[in-house]
Amino acid sequence: MLSVTNRSSLSAVGVDAAVRFDADASALSMFAVVQLAVYGGLQIPVGLLLDRFGARPIVTVGMVLMAVGQAVMALASDVGIGLLARVLIGAGDAAIFPSVLRVIALWFPAQRAPVLVQLTSTIGQFGQILSVIPLALLLHATSWSIAFGALAGMGVLFAVLAFAVIRSRPPGRTSDVAVDTDTGAIQVVRSAADLREGFRESWAHPATRLAFWSHFATPFAGTTFGLLWGLPFLTAGEGLSPAAASLVVTSFIVFLIALGPVIGALSMRHPMRRSRLLVLPAVAFQAAAWLAVIAWPGPAPLWLLFVLAFALGTGGPTSMIAFDHARTYNPSHRLSTATGIVNGGGFLAGLLAILFIGIAMDAQGAGTPETYTLDAFRIAFLTQVPLWLLGAVMIVFERRRTRVHLGLDAPRRPRR
Repeated sequence: MLSVTNRSSLSAVGVDAAVRFDADASALSMFAVVQLAVYGGLQIPVGLLLDRFGARPIVTVGMVLMAVGQAVMALASDVGIGLLARVLIGAGDAAIFPSVLRVIALWFPAQRAPVLVQLTSTIGQFGQILSVIPLALLLHATSWSIAFGALAGMGVLFAVLAFAVIRSRPPGRTSDVAVDTDTGAIQVVRSAADLREGFRESWAHPATRLAFWSHFATPFAGTTFGLLWGLPFLTAGEGLSPAAASLVVTSFIVFLIALGPVIGALSMRHPMRRSRLLVLPAVAFQAAAWLAVIAWPGPAPLWLLFVLAFALGTGGPTSMIAFDHARTYNPSHRLSTATGIVNGGGFLAGLLAILFIGIAMDAQGAGTPETYTLDAFRIAFLTQVPLWLLGAVMIVFERRRTRVHLGLDAPRRPRR
């Protein structure tokens, strides 16, 4: 939860950040882009560090880095220092979710892992509510330095708690293994010893590529909306009051949390049809909802914005299916490497979407809060469409290749 709060801490104060740093839309986007780039780039190195040191010290270091980043953010007054703060926050955030996945794999029966991953991801999303409402209220009631300083203090507290409470593996176990208590099967949880070889072998498996593109296509629209551009669009574009805009963003998070168990249960019940039954429909639903909002003449009605929030809420839980693909079809020594590749996919799409929206706003002369317009936002949000199309096409392609690889479908005969 605290990791997600740190990640999305600019979501409710984007306009305040633009004023504080005198930043146009592209510069404001760079805060999120740099953070996500660092997050995605560190996924595989974090997996290797987890192999060597375990989850406890990695979580602790991640919390410390985020605390330092928020302390720098509290004192920053220009874009350069602000970007340094987001680098530190992204680096610390990168350590948390892979460590949580490792803790789940080592402490709980393997057959319960999919539900626990969904549950952990769902609970973590409450962190977005903390950033949207309490953090914004604290900032407007006090000051920028106090609000972000409070986040830094929370990071220090939880670094201490993580080190005191977390144990990397159960007592008496000397290696990182996941156990299926139904079958007795034991699986070692490690990254490949050779990073280049591990990456090459993981990417060579079509299921890893299917997982990458599934995680690429499903969560980025929600990431973009919740991390940076949602509240500015709703207030400056759609003309909602700050309270109504916060309600829409909060409903997106509530929908995301509520859909987690439902999608997790459907994923377990239909393991061989998840891409067609869940992933591709979630992509289509998000695209259709955004296009309906964009095409609506004038400001969209509140009910349609709630439909958009519901559609975006399907992306996060559906993206967790990608980790099941990686875990199911990769051997034990490649699990962490494959997980890092998959996790990087969603954040690559997220940073591209945020960057494209910022560039599109600037290109229309709507780069500052004073010049934001609904029409400019509409055109800017259309830049998400190519990302959905690319992701959907690659999911269909790699799903076919994965089923052929597993012997579920016959390979197509070459045309004569």
